[in-house]
Amino acid sequence: MTSPLPVSQDQWAHGSWPLGAHVDPRTGETTFAVAAPHATRVTVEFFPRAQGADAEASFAMVPGVDGVWRARFSGARHGTLYGFRTWGTNWSYDPAWTPGSLAGFVSDRDADFNHLNPNKVLFDPYAREVTHNPLSLGENKALLGSGPAEFEGRAGREIDSAQVAPKGVVVEDATATGANPAFPEEDNAIYEAHVKNLTLHPNATTLSELLSPTPGFAGLPDIPAPLRGTYAGAAMMAPYLGALGLTVIELLPVHETDSDQVGAHAGSTNHWGYQTLAFFAPNRDYSSDKSLGGPTREFKEMVAAFHAAGLKVYLDVVYNHSAEGGNWADSPDAAGFTSLGGFATADYYGLDAAGGLIDGATGTSNQMNYSSPLSCALVLDSLEYWHGVMGVDGFRFDLAPVLGRRPADAAPEDWDAQRRFFPDHPLLLSIVELARRQGFEVVAEAWDLWGYEVGNFPAGWGEWNGRFRDAMRAYLKGDGNTDEFMAMFNGDYLHFHENGGPHKSVNFVTAHDGFTMFDLVSYNTKINDQPFPFGPTDGGSDDNMSWDSSGDHALRRTRWRNFWLITFLARGVPMIVSGDEYGRTQNGNNNPWSLNTVGMWNNWAQAGSNDPTGLPVDPQHPDLPGYHDNIGVMPGATNALLTFARYVARLRAEQPTLRQRSWGDAELGGKDVSYVYFGTALDDPPRPGDRQIAVAIDSGEGDGDDFWVLLNMYDQPATFDLAETLEEDHQHEWRRIIDTASWAEAEGNAWDMDDAQAVTGTYTVEPWSIAVLQAHHPSTTSSKPKELWGRGDGLQVDRAGLPYRRGRFGLFLDRVRRDGVARIERFTEAKAHPDKPTEAK
Repeated sequence: MTSPLPVSQDQWAHGSWPLGAHVDPRTGETTFAVAAPHATRVTVEFFPRAQGADAEASFAMVPGVDGVWRARFSGARHGTLYGFRTWGTNWSYDPAWTPGSLAGFVSDRDADFNHLNPNKVLFDPYAREVTHNPLSLGENKALLGSGPAEFEGRAGREIDSAQVAPKGVVVEDATATGANPAFPEEDNAIYEAHVKNLTLHPNATTLSELLSPTPGFAGLPDIPAPLRGTYAGAAMMAPYLGALGLTVIELLPVHETDSDQVGAHAGSTNHWGYQTLAFFAPNRDYSSDKSLGGPTREFKEMVAAFHAAGLKVYLDVVYNHSAEGGNWADSPDAAGFTSLGGFATADYYGLDAAGGLIDGATGTSNQMNYSSPLSCALVLDSLEYWHGVMGVDGFRFDLAPVLGRRPADAAPEDWDAQRRFFPDHPLLLSIVELARRQGFEVVAEAWDLWGYEVGNFPAGWGEWNGRFRDAMRAYLKGDGNTDEFMAMFNGDYLHFHENGGPHKSVNFVTAHDGFTMFDLVSYNTKINDQPFPFGPTDGGSDDNMSWDSSGDHALRRTRWRNFWLITFLARGVPMIVSGDEYGRTQNGNNNPWSLNTVGMWNNWAQAGSNDPTGLPVDPQHPDLPGYHDNIGVMPGATNALLTFARYVARLRAEQPTLRQRSWGDAELGGKDVSYVYFGTALDDPPRPGDRQIAVAIDSGEGDGDDFWVLLNMYDQPATFDLAETLEEDHQHEWRRIIDTASWAEAEGNAWDMDDAQAVTGTYTVEPWSIAVLQAHHPSTTSSKPKELWGRGDGLQVDRAGLPYRRGRFGLFLDRVRRDGVARIERFTEAKAHPDKPTEAK
């Protein structure tokens, strides 16, 4: 490789080229630019390899009036490794300085608390790839420490880090990512997954054999062993997600992260990846191609595969803190900066009055400072890169309220003022404007340790709806918070009506941090202190609103179906966690953030088995602790949870009624889709505390169908008196398409319309169960439903009644049963004598 040589040095001071390293394809020259507004000198150095070597060349850069230092070189093409050194008023440049000396040293920080130390090689915050992460250094990570923090008797400030520090990589790559899917947000159905966990289990190599017997999942590819746990392996799961009926894959953080998790090695920390090291670089550990540029190419190929299958790709992004950690040795003078903090500490991070890094809202030892234009630009530029170059369709922002705070507007330790959240923060507005202009989607995790801001983000932002999670967990375990259930099932109008529509509410009952969906119905408390491979871990919420279903396998499966069903029928966008669709368990661990273990990886043998928790965790190591017997043996030869999950997800995908970007009113028969609530007799709205309610989903003037959702979250059966209707043309009827009760497991708990039972009278819903009735249009099919039948005790009564006209519930439904006859007489009289006044209702 040709050694880099400076080009046109007289132009460096007047250059305007962007931050990062960029190769001009016309000239082959590479520009370098890094922001260091408080520095008095910056050098760029080029290295022959990532570790164990000193720089082979070093050049002083030139500052611009914008605080950006720039340089241009020939011979710095793809694969070039580079880093920077900085000097400041706290460490003046002395020609006698050599790496590892204290020549020019004044103090560890300047007057504004910036840590500028030329003995520490820094990688480019805009680097497209990074060679390695600090945790991979083991004990040598201590060489990165600055200030008075000692290593082998020497103060960190005087230790040269060049031979161990991560380096930036110049990347040239033209891999196409395919066309971004153009379907609207209300069509999103999100599958949250970890790149490694998705395909790292040994059973991923026989995926086709395991799932081919399951209806709808034939023809899936096997994951080649070398691709397990990689971007390339994840790409091969696109057909599975398409078969399942989902439209978005949301990946846990893929930015280069500080972790000791390598390949299938268990490691001990940061498996989830929420310690971002570099905001432009894909995680090298997730790539089967570890060569320089390999992760970038492979990530793009993965995106292209998902796009070809019609799926969007979301990234979970962490801009609230970085992997650089807090102060070392309990001293504000000491830190382990490898990038941001070594260029402009006070611009990138929030500091206390003594200039120490604050834990604050993140609990991760440092917190980003979004009073700073430099930090704001970093976020916007990163988003633009991942969308425009890497092909990503949307972003979920971890602890997003941090991006809406203004630390410079308050005294450093006025914590009440520091905690204030600003919905009109320029960064939040700029993000949503960038998203609108470039055509990607943004979703906030709208809470952190300082506040709960669900529904408070500016218009255009989507939000994880934690209120939905809490309301559904409570109601579906019988707590009877009826008002909260109704509000959340209808898309949380109170908190989201100014955000742009109900599709801005991302509805979930489980996420990566917490119980899986089946564990939610299998445990009363977390079990995080268990041995490998399901623990031990720390943390995790103690307030899970979970219930072990009294240890009843059938009841657990029923309650799992309830959670899945409600998530997909609710107004808004559903999100589920990878593996929830087949009953994945973590044996009750609700915070496995550090576990890269076979117990946490998706075991695809479970997805194809009628006894998922009866299988070994790892068939190659049968001596490992097994799965808890949470699910039991299901009827049939395949996993009935997966087939039910597919049915429900595809029902939503096929029904416009269930995918709306506007709210209806509280009445039936209007123009828009409305969710209207009743008690079991359909005579009044539900009362507070009602655990047996009916929801009429009225399609209005839309193209979809009407539905009844009949819920019984009580330990006794609930008989719903489905009111007779009046209709002249008799075009439609009700058919029961879903019943989550255990009696229906032998039939899959769901029926295609051709086989669905017609319902014309009362319908009894078993305890802890939900039934769904759908409008049927006989004119569209010649099929006949199964004959009406009864199960005794009035469970299903064949009762005369006339069907209804789709979308006109309000005109024909006898909702006030105690006055039903009089209402029908008034209606008939009004039709016969339209000019005659009617008495007041």
